[in-house]
Amino acid sequence: MKRVLILDLDNTIYPVLSIADEVFGDLFKLIDEQVDTQSAQKAKQELTRRPYQQVADEFGFPEELKEQGIQLLRNVKVENAMSPYKEYEQLRQVPIDKFLVTTGFTKLQFSKVEMLGVADDFKKVYVVDPDQSNLTKKDIFRKIMEQHGYATNEVLVIGDDPKSEIKAAIELGIDTFLFDPEGKYTNEGVTHHAKDYRDIAEIVSK
Repeated sequence: MKRVLILDLDNTIYPVLSIADEVFGDLFKLIDEQVDTQSAQKAKQELTRRPYQQVADEFGFPEELKEQGIQLLRNVKVENAMSPYKEYEQLRQVPIDKFLVTTGFTKLQFSKVEMLGVADDFKKVYVVDPDQSNLTKKDIFRKIMEQHGYATNEVLVIGDDPKSEIKAAIELGIDTFLFDPEGKYTNEGVTHHAKDYRDIAEIVSK
């Protein structure tokens, strides 16, 4: 039986594409100006899924562009109301502890939580900000278990990215749930894999 859910935020609780223009509009213009068209298009798609620093390094952004992007995103916040996936309500109804662990710029990530109206769903919200520290999601998962006395088999990590929170959880021996509404992935070595959250209540009760 699970005692706690640890959730990712982006593309797990809400779709990033719903706020992409608001958050990334100015950055996308910079990328279009300084990166070749094909790479720019791919990089912009990746920015809706992964931290800016990772994308900038992978696509070889010039150092000036990388720094300009960091400066932009460091100060951006969402100011319009946001809506979670309708599937998120199924997670809300599960009556166990929940933590939110998300990677990104601190001000931006906390503004998303506020505009989604989900802060009260969690015992604590953690932002893993590469701009401020070298901590990883794996570090935070370990910290949550140590501070609250959760055994590994009492935790379920829920996320959309096999290479981020899912990978970190697997390395710690924690059960995982890969949320994949578009059916993009195979099972990726995860414990559970689905397009919605309808089975979560049954999973946590076992």
